[in-house]
Amino acid sequence: MDSGGVTGLGVGIVRDNKIVYVKSYGYRNKPAGLVGDTATCMYAASLSKAVFAYLVMQLVGEGVIDLDKPLYTYLPKPLPEYPNYKDLGGDDRWRLITARHCLSHTTGFPNFRWFNPRGNNKLEIFFTPGSRFAYSGEGLVLLQLVVETVTGRSLEELAQQRIFGPFGMRRTSYVWQAFFEDDYAVGHTADGDSLAKKRRNKPNVAGSMETTVADYARFLAAVMRHEGVRAKAWEEMVSPQIAIYEKHQFPSLNTDSTLDNRGIGLAYGLGWGLFRDATVGKVFFKEGHDDGWQNYSICIPGRKEAYVFLSNSDNAEGIYTALVRRLAGVEIPWEWEGYKPYRSWVVLPEAALRQWAGEYNGPGTVTLFVEDGRLRVRGEHIPAMTLYPSDETHFFTRRTGGSVEFLKPVGGGPVKAVVQDGGDRYEMVKVR
Repeated sequence: MDSGGVTGLGVGIVRDNKIVYVKSYGYRNKPAGLVGDTATCMYAASLSKAVFAYLVMQLVGEGVIDLDKPLYTYLPKPLPEYPNYKDLGGDDRWRLITARHCLSHTTGFPNFRWFNPRGNNKLEIFFTPGSRFAYSGEGLVLLQLVVETVTGRSLEELAQQRIFGPFGMRRTSYVWQAFFEDDYAVGHTADGDSLAKKRRNKPNVAGSMETTVADYARFLAAVMRHEGVRAKAWEEMVSPQIAIYEKHQFPSLNTDSTLDNRGIGLAYGLGWGLFRDATVGKVFFKEGHDDGWQNYSICIPGRKEAYVFLSNSDNAEGIYTALVRRLAGVEIPWEWEGYKPYRSWVVLPEAALRQWAGEYNGPGTVTLFVEDGRLRVRGEHIPAMTLYPSDETHFFTRRTGGSVEFLKPVGGGPVKAVVQDGGDRYEMVKVR
């Protein structure tokens, strides 16, 4: 955590299908000096989806929902007549979408309509449902509408009745609760700055859930024990529904296909990603990500083990590969998930940092300054961010992944900063 700049982290470990370890590390609010604990409410982000998937599989096992029945047949009116789905009016492929498509991310929807690659913020179907994988929160939200319609109950009511109550998840909810106020975490940027807390008051399966590391460990233990789900439905949930050939999970509609994923059998089940490890066999997992929040859960049924990591830091995904490798001996598909391994940094005295402080001109003007023992940079078009030292002359940013090398000419002359930002490389000259 120190090397990767991770602000706060909750760790839960399940072995022999029982919780054996739950601990919180670091801060729930670093600028305020508030330390986290195992009862601290954390934003679950897309870990919300796995809970919903388990709830749906309960309904599937009971015959309430059929995985392959077109969803529109459960609704009292055609899907495009609902305000949120009016954009689908000219494309009859909405009639093909099933619960299986929603849970396996094969609906053809973008992740969310505001990520529509055409830039029109419309909900569109980009391929025949069931034909390929493309991660989509929109698909799960559609299934939420159907489940609430069929049962006559809200997502929050169903979750409390079927998941949170039976599994002892007393500090978990799809909507903000007043009792969260006594102990909750805020998200943090890559530089450790806190972000405003969002209190979500409308249940949304795609990512409105608040939970604790202790509660989510309880959920994983229950999943591993198959609690509340019939055996056939549980096996279907963790069986491959669609092979994944994309090089990267995001952006969700990318077409950069590869055959490299075949070696681990990367696929999606119903609510969970799947792969096979040469040592432990089948593995299923779910991530959660939002600004200031990065979560990971992974289950190994052959060894009766599961792990959950909840973090309120934009740097956490950088340490998850190493954490899972160390704890479980498993290599996660980190490149497909977009998890860049963390970079460690060194601590320099302020005098060594101050030699680079000043104003620099190049493509625009930026100012470097020392604040709280850190070298910071700000400019007209960039927010203030920290430059982390690899040594006295080489620095990198966590927010953008860029790097800076400072050059001090022998015999005098202005200091230069050589910036590498993605594919761009340019020089900036210190002018004062």
